[in-house]
Amino acid sequence: MKLKQFGITFLSICIAAFTGTKAAEAASFSVIADGLDNARGLTFGPDGSLYVTEAGKGGSGACVPSPSVENQSLCYGTTGAVTKIGKGTQERVLTGLPSLALPDGTDTAGPQDIKFDATGKPYIAVGYGSNPTFRATLGNTDLGKIITANFNTNSWTSVADLANYELVNNPDKGDVISNPFSLLLDGNKVVVVDAGANELLSAGTDGNNLNAIATIKRQTLTNPVFPSGASSSPFEIQAVPTNVALGLDGAYYISQLTGFPFPEGQAKIYRVGSDGQPTVYADGFTQLTDLAFDTEGNLYALQYANQSLWKGNLDGSVIKISPDGTRTTLLSGNGLESPTALTIGADGAIYVTNRGDRPGLGQVLKIENPKSVPESTSIFSFLALIGTVSVTLLRQGKAKMF
Repeated sequence: MKLKQFGITFLSICIAAFTGTKAAEAASFSVIADGLDNARGLTFGPDGSLYVTEAGKGGSGACVPSPSVENQSLCYGTTGAVTKIGKGTQERVLTGLPSLALPDGTDTAGPQDIKFDATGKPYIAVGYGSNPTFRATLGNTDLGKIITANFNTNSWTSVADLANYELVNNPDKGDVISNPFSLLLDGNKVVVVDAGANELLSAGTDGNNLNAIATIKRQTLTNPVFPSGASSSPFEIQAVPTNVALGLDGAYYISQLTGFPFPEGQAKIYRVGSDGQPTVYADGFTQLTDLAFDTEGNLYALQYANQSLWKGNLDGSVIKISPDGTRTTLLSGNGLESPTALTIGADGAIYVTNRGDRPGLGQVLKIENPKSVPESTSIFSFLALIGTVSVTLLRQGKAKMF
């Protein structure tokens, strides 16, 4: 499989753009943590503190081929971590977790998401982002697995091996790549999105009965737009599911970051009910990375980028979708850069990982007044954030997240 690389470095500031909607005023935010290495998922723990995973920056250990960057390798290190944020402080409470990255610490896979069960035990999705066949060259690693952790002893235990499941089963019958990217706890089950495998999977909290419960299928573009221009030839793109949220109706909702050429307005939010069949709940998005419901049934969606990535503009946004389908932009630009995850606090504030694609510069933001933004009245188009990032795009095969 031949891969084509596009390197993009930029700094830009954009204003929200709508089609037939009222432009939203930006909500204010504060930075409550910074200096994070590829900040990813975040959630509140039973102690009321906010916990965020850091995918790390790889290291100087053994390497595996990158599926996203031709003739480059992702090298192993133990730079992944979990950081606790509370009472005006931040502290890494779990360190030494596995991490893979390019030599500059980008294109990283490692601890991607964290959730706590009813007893307060943390579960962590550890990404991988390559072919599981190569994983053995890295030694005894927990990349591509779900783990549970003990912060007091700085230790963890493997629960389920998603990379091996992809290697053995490959449910979508596509390229064999695994990258567990997000998870949630649903009773006695761990439900996981594997962004590399295009799958939603489930396992018992003890790791038993690991199985795929839904496949997010590829889609075909009828008039794809490439860096070289538009084409009349149909083009199949990767699904790349990124996050799963549990709705008030008991269904799972899945966000999508579409594969190359990363078409604008083509990303969807899928609903997966008890029949395991994904149906489109909402569409018209671009490069979604996370979802979260509030107690009133409003769904919050996070756009990592609002234009095709190869255009060199990764402006993104936080969007509220009311139960009646009305959409509102809560934050657009003004310092929000390359966001990767969000969660809603008991105080009603929205917390977002910012600059989640680079080492040493990651932040967690608190959006202070999310309900002050006026509702939009019709379908939005492409909203806004700012960013400085080096992005590699994959034209064929499964996309690796970040």
